Amino acid sequence: GTASRTLPDLDATLGVLVLANFGVASQLTIDGVPVGRTLDPASRTRPKPAGSCIVVVATDAPLAAKQLGRVARRAGLGLARTGSVAHHGSGDIFLAFSTHRQPRTTDEKRVPVELVPDAHLDALFAATVEATEEAVLNALWAAVDTVGRSGRLVPALPHDEVLSLLEASGRLQSPR
Repeated sequence: GTASRTLPDLDATLGVLVLANFGVASQLTIDGVPVGRTLDPASRTRPKPAGSCIVVVATDAPLAAKQLGRVARRAGLGLARTGSVAHHGSGDIFLAFSTHRQPRTTDEKRVPVELVPDAHLDALFAATVEATEEAVLNALWAAVDTVGRSGRLVPALPHDEVLSLLEASGRLQSPR
């Protein structure tokens, strides 16, 4: 799944790409609504929690390596919003990179580097959390029924049921 955010105050954009092969369906949370508890649990439960998640955060904001590490760690908060508790054995990997190009000169001993000050990273942190959550939900929403190893069926997210649960929780307005 993918999602992105624009950050006008930083003149930057942040995008997230998620491989969402993790978690327990009964823990699925959408916009704070524990929909996984209500959906047919028998058809959506693994014998034990398993899987992994890879989150790649890309931005054009000028960030140092240490700042990028801090941004990457915020992806875990986005996963938590979807109900993930990072089970034992989970192979969660988060990484972040910046496409911002620093000026290069060959005749100077030192080159000034443009960076977002640490005091202004909160906008990037929030964007990472929000976009990670959205990317996971986009992946789940786009998924189709899948047959895996030993003929195990993993059903797709039932759109109508999920929308009904969100509407009943006041997260959606019914069409008029």
